[in-house]
Amino acid sequence: MANIEKFEDILAWQKGRELTQLIYKASRKGEFSKDYSLKDQIRRACISVTSNIAEGFERGGNKEFIQFLGHAKGSCGEVRSQLYVALDEEYVSETQWQELHTRCLEVSRLLDGFIKYLQQTEIKGRKFQSQSTSQTSTRRPRQS
Repeated sequence: MANIEKFEDILAWQKGRELTQLIYKASRKGEFSKDYSLKDQIRRACISVTSNIAEGFERGGNKEFIQFLGHAKGSCGEVRSQLYVALDEEYVSETQWQELHTRCLEVSRLLDGFIKYLQQTEIKGRKFQSQSTSQTSTRRPRQS
């Protein structure tokens, strides 16, 4: 896996950002723009995907990161569910719905894969790497 130095390097965050842009664009038009409740909810859920990825990454530990990635994945499911309402209410066309739904599934799969990777890795997270590095560098060998 590539070295990730900032949350913006995470492919799921990048794809989530693209999804958010598309959701904003779709919800800005026609009757969708007038359904303030659904428009607000789907936008907030979409923002929650990228926000949870960012917040979890910034925590520095894998256990917390995995938890936040799970929240992001849940929010992605929420967006998918709300897209069905948008389709049923004819706020989006079948073609728009298919594209947005496919993008949601892609983000969800990326998050799932990342969660599984982090669960299996020996690395505990950035905040633990700096502690173990500083501990080993400050230890002095015993003198006999």
